[in-house]
Amino acid sequence: MPASAQTHPEDDEVVDVELVLAVDVSLSMSPTELDIQRDGYAAALVHEQVVRAIKDGVHGKIAVTYFEWAGDYTQHVVVPWTRISSEAEAQAFVAQMTANPPRSARRTSISGALLYADKLFDDNGFRGLKRVIDVSGDGPNNQGEPVDLTRDDITAKGITINGLPLMTRGGFASSFDVDDLDLYYQNCVIGGPGAFVIPVNDWAQFPEAIRRKLVLELADAPPAWPPAAAHDGQDLPVVLAQATPGFDCQIGEKIWQNRQRYWEN
Repeated sequence: MPASAQTHPEDDEVVDVELVLAVDVSLSMSPTELDIQRDGYAAALVHEQVVRAIKDGVHGKIAVTYFEWAGDYTQHVVVPWTRISSEAEAQAFVAQMTANPPRSARRTSISGALLYADKLFDDNGFRGLKRVIDVSGDGPNNQGEPVDLTRDDITAKGITINGLPLMTRGGFASSFDVDDLDLYYQNCVIGGPGAFVIPVNDWAQFPEAIRRKLVLELADAPPAWPPAAAHDGQDLPVVLAQATPGFDCQIGEKIWQNRQRYWEN
């Protein structure tokens, strides 16, 4: 690369947060669920609480990119890195994000998504006070590198990984579900400064979960949240990362291997 074309960190635009939205589009999710998921992100990004959280930051702006993932080599950037500092810029981001329908693909590689997200921070033109990967998914890792080791490598760089485990049990495939997906995310997926998960047990909770998650990621101090709406059935807990002795972070790979043996026999 010619010297004149090289990027320099001091030339990057300073923002409060560099935020990667990594969204699961594996085949276990139905087309309806994929639409609900993307619509939830779209509604959250332009919500007044989220826009206010952005404006209340030290610099009053963030950088965001949105990509969808499934298997180890299946990642698709829907919206590249974009500055958001106003409702108008949030609306423009959402318009680009919703221009085309989601594209499903096989397998579930959370580790592949995390590695891909990590690389997106390189030479992106922004320098944030913090860097966050926001990953949502409806099942455990069943392809690619071990997710907990991948998590550890990424968080060692000072990057925070937050999670949105989708425990809705409404998709096409249930043979790869785990009952404690929230614990799986807490133990094996999330990490870094202030890492947390917000489990979603019903799709009716999803829009509020996304909104709450974004505000917590963008705010300097956690806001005081009102009780969840009555139709949600329960409040949405914000759960910090934890380490449960003996927790099996290879459970997804083992389920896949057992299914493969069954098909072969």
